Amino acid sequence: MDTSVDYFELNRQAWNLRTGVHKDSTFYDIEAFRKGKSSLNPLELEALGDVRGKKLLHLQCHFGQDTLSWARLGAKATGMDLSDEAIELARQLNEELGLDAEFVCCNVYDLPQHLEGQFDIVFTSYGVIGWLPDLGKWAQVVAHFLKPGGTFFMAEFHPAVWMFDNDFTQVQYPYFNTGGPIVEESSGTYADPDAPIHYTEYSWNHALSEVITSLLNQKLQLTRFQELPYSYYNCFSKTVQSPDGFWRIKGMEDKLPLMYSLKMLKPG
Repeated sequence: MDTSVDYFELNRQAWNLRTGVHKDSTFYDIEAFRKGKSSLNPLELEALGDVRGKKLLHLQCHFGQDTLSWARLGAKATGMDLSDEAIELARQLNEELGLDAEFVCCNVYDLPQHLEGQFDIVFTSYGVIGWLPDLGKWAQVVAHFLKPGGTFFMAEFHPAVWMFDNDFTQVQYPYFNTGGPIVEESSGTYADPDAPIHYTEYSWNHALSEVITSLLNQKLQLTRFQELPYSYYNCFSKTVQSPDGFWRIKGMEDKLPLMYSLKMLKPG
């Protein structure tokens, strides 16, 4: 990997551009959120149950909708993200809605230098780990902030998805992390493909074995693992909405896993 390129800084700039689009998008629907709509999905709600009074750390929270949704459910929630524009918006929403969440802006690898304490729950979800080159370092951060007896939960898009080109017509990218980044010149955003923004983004694919092994190496215990053939979000091309309301890739319905989740326990 070329260490002369500051991938995190370039991705921060890209996510700042995205945030400017996302805050006004129907995809995120901030107005409905302001009126009380939760951004959380059945997968994470069922897995984590009653969070009232629990300290919850949300890694890579974007502009904090999920963090604030957890706070509405009674969690003592803290969110962190790389994008300063996203964190500024998260703090504005927190104040506007009269919630007591906290937000930290930094690289996830550097979070131990910016945040103290441990948490009952560490949470991360949907489109997060692909921006990280080293899951070993990421798993260290997860374990660092998790209390003994605490729960780590993640819901993420399945790595099989990231092997395909944007039209899902051919395998274009490796399933495994090859070390170097996948570099793409992009325009628009998954929330608004026609948005007039242009940027270069750097990402890394991570096999399920890499994800799970990195966490097991931190002595976390796997208690639940799921793979699902649908997405809660219409964020890929060539998707069709099924009668259950979820999204699948046209022509690959129920043949391709689109999401997975895992729940882990820190012994103590």
